[in-house]
Amino acid sequence: MVPANQIHDCHPPIASSGLYWVVPVPEGGLVVSPDGNTMMLEMRDVPVVDQPRWPALDSIATPARMSFKMVWKSTGEPVKIEDAAKHFRFTGTKALCQMEAQIEVPSIGFSWKSDPMNTSKCDVAMMGEEVNGRYYDM
Repeated sequence: MVPANQIHDCHPPIASSGLYWVVPVPEGGLVVSPDGNTMMLEMRDVPVVDQPRWPALDSIATPARMSFKMVWKSTGEPVKIEDAAKHFRFTGTKALCQMEAQIEVPSIGFSWKSDPMNTSKCDVAMMGEEVNGRYYDM
């Protein structure tokens, strides 16, 4: 069901491989500090589509582009989440995370930009390793 107040929904198009909401990270796009406690993901002009009526089957996809920068900093507090029945395990630390982003839909003259990164905050973030599916028992 499409929310009544939804105006834009920007996401990567379905890749030729069939993957959805996944894009390759260019070389240098992900930077990890030498101690592994800070990570930065920055991508510019990622091709996406603006699909305001998504997930409705009749929603029209308009070419758009997105740029963003996200930074995670470990707090050092350990986190382990494991569900053997679902073959899922996460081991890592809690983190602080900040992000800034912008979207452009040139064909309709629309653009949006978030507030600066230094004003951003999140309530939950973690850094670490996830194992699932057939890799769980390895």
